[in-house]
Amino acid sequence: MKKRVAIIGAGPAGLMAAEVLSQYDYDVHVYEQKPSAARKFLMAGKTGLNISHAEPIEQFIERYDQATWLEPWVKRWDAQWIQHWMKGLGIESYVGSSGRIFPLEMKAAPLLRAWLKRLLEQGIQFHYRHQCLSLKASILQVKDLSNHQMTEQYYDAVVMACGAISWSQLGSDGAWQKWLAKNEIETFQASNVGVERAWSKFMQPMFGQPLKRVDAWVDNQAKTTGDIVISHYGLESGLIYKQGRALRGLVKNGQTMQLYLDLLPDQSIEQLSKKLNPSKKQSLSNVWRKAGLDSAKAHLVRELVDKNLWHEPLALAKQIKNLAICIDGFRPIEEAISCAGGIKQEVLSAQLQLKSNPAVFCCGEMLDWDAPTGGYLLTACFATGRAAGEGVHAYLNDEIFERPI
Repeated sequence: MKKRVAIIGAGPAGLMAAEVLSQYDYDVHVYEQKPSAARKFLMAGKTGLNISHAEPIEQFIERYDQATWLEPWVKRWDAQWIQHWMKGLGIESYVGSSGRIFPLEMKAAPLLRAWLKRLLEQGIQFHYRHQCLSLKASILQVKDLSNHQMTEQYYDAVVMACGAISWSQLGSDGAWQKWLAKNEIETFQASNVGVERAWSKFMQPMFGQPLKRVDAWVDNQAKTTGDIVISHYGLESGLIYKQGRALRGLVKNGQTMQLYLDLLPDQSIEQLSKKLNPSKKQSLSNVWRKAGLDSAKAHLVRELVDKNLWHEPLALAKQIKNLAICIDGFRPIEEAISCAGGIKQEVLSAQLQLKSNPAVFCCGEMLDWDAPTGGYLLTACFATGRAAGEGVHAYLNDEIFERPI
């Protein structure tokens, strides 16, 4: 009889594991509790599916907080590999001006349809609206949500590709955590999410307005440039997401979360100071506008900078170039694009095999790694999914596994 493999979760990591295993003579079953596959993948692609990034691999790897762990897999299944893989599914791609890689059609749905079609043709069996309730050794207890029927199924190997706990309405509800010991999991934290700051009523007219082309940094970290949106709860944007890891580091060390902004990065303090020196006939608002502070930036300065400094050009210029914002916290994890935390590296083998349960392999966002948006999340999900699939094949055939270098 064919050896049986179960994959829990029909997201990008689970589908990649299925693709690897479809090359061999296994009986592969994919369980997905939602009515269709890869719902978070489709949601991410609604505004344009950013599937990877074309920057040099050495720089690419450093985007991950667990760079050394992920490096062999991400190097092997890198952006160029992903583009070639997409082409094999009939999906052309292009590299945008920022280096981000997109399907030519920009949408996720055509890629997913082609991918699922190929997997079905290769014999992968999908069970939608099937919820895995427990995993003991390699025995799955499964509930068919369409008729509430319960079954227990034995498998020779199981791949957990269950996701983390953000966007739980799309399927990643974290229920799998009860299947593992608490010391096997690093507590999940919101990542790629907005930050909270209690504004005064003065800032209300600016809610939804952008701070255009600013530099942001935390502590002595490198500065990054981009736009930030002022929201009713604080600040939001990809530029804010990039500061998340450093902000969480401050909390871990018992420090106050403090973000720094340079509102006018194209001007030096000296240049700005001269522009902030008004003539007798100019109003303060007009001086600030001519110096480069639009309404959103001017409101932020008035909100955060001591009023006594508003008429001191040099002191004000220094504040504008190094504006400190105390952050109250992160938005709820349900709003986060991704999560930091998950199954720890030390409880897994080099094959992504659970040391406590050798028949079980883990991949995707449920692992303890984090990265910013920009194609890095999907790339690591693809790569760890393929690594887990190869690990299952080696395990089922008693092969000696060597982790790629």
